[in-house]
Amino acid sequence: MIDLTTTYMGLTLKNPIVPSASPLAKRVDGIKQMEDAGASAITMYSLFEEQIDLEALAQHNFIEQTTFMSSEATAYFPKAADYNRGPDGYLELIRQAKEAVDVPVIGSLNGVTPGGWTRYARLIQDAGADALELNVYMIPTRLDLTSDGVENTYLEILRDVKASVKIPVAMKLSPFFSALPNMVRRLDRAGASALVLFNRFYQPDFDLEELAVTPHLVLSTPWEMRLPLRWIAILYGHVKASLALTTGIHTSEDVVKSVMAGADIANVASVLLERGPGHISELIGGLSQWMEEHEYESVAQMKGALSQRNVIEPAAFERANYMKVLGSWK
Repeated sequence: MIDLTTTYMGLTLKNPIVPSASPLAKRVDGIKQMEDAGASAITMYSLFEEQIDLEALAQHNFIEQTTFMSSEATAYFPKAADYNRGPDGYLELIRQAKEAVDVPVIGSLNGVTPGGWTRYARLIQDAGADALELNVYMIPTRLDLTSDGVENTYLEILRDVKASVKIPVAMKLSPFFSALPNMVRRLDRAGASALVLFNRFYQPDFDLEELAVTPHLVLSTPWEMRLPLRWIAILYGHVKASLALTTGIHTSEDVVKSVMAGADIANVASVLLERGPGHISELIGGLSQWMEEHEYESVAQMKGALSQRNVIEPAAFERANYMKVLGSWK
């Protein structure tokens, strides 16, 4: 019998498919639907830093220091009631989810400033979350902010939260670090239980009739998976932290690729928003069928098989691949 189990942040999961933070986890019935379809864990919809305590987080300083935006820019921050839930409602949702499902529940905090997260990290833990994902959604627009400053912000947030909770803590990363492997190593040594690659930064668009900047949500596409796939494959075997691949996973073959690169789990969201939570069962079925056809007995056996350390041509992940791709065009 094929063994689909995997280990993520010390948690034993029945398969590597974990829904990432999305509106599907805004309600208990949505969370239950994902479990019923076979999800091995649930990542909760994010609690945003802006929701927690605007006065304590010095919202005015946050806006001025991190964006240097004009006063009109405050209009882009919705009222707390416009988010999924307020902080208290979020904690209650975690409690209800833990009562409703048997799989691990992973809390999610989304923000950017150090120091403001620790209290709610503890409250999320106390509400019953089995682990916590920190989504540092940081757009460094200040001209005087150095790369060291950006990296130290991530590290400071991780250390603050790790010092305040006992549950595993994952860091969801941007792909834009100048030396990603070094940053990953620093986070690994600072105690990150998992590294989630990568965060999707939603890009603004222009409304040419209104002459305004408008937010525009675009769901992921399969080709976006190539960026995290490459870096998971390069990092596999070099860190103690678990690795999660997120962005662009739409098919069971994508799940196979994620595990082959070295990921412990494959995070899915966009495809579930498009096709519904029931698609999880199709992903699981396709994964099992592929493993049977290719004579793999377990996920553990196939994990990292196509990582940089295990492939015949490790240079395929580096500059040689760039030259080969350009040479392939006819």
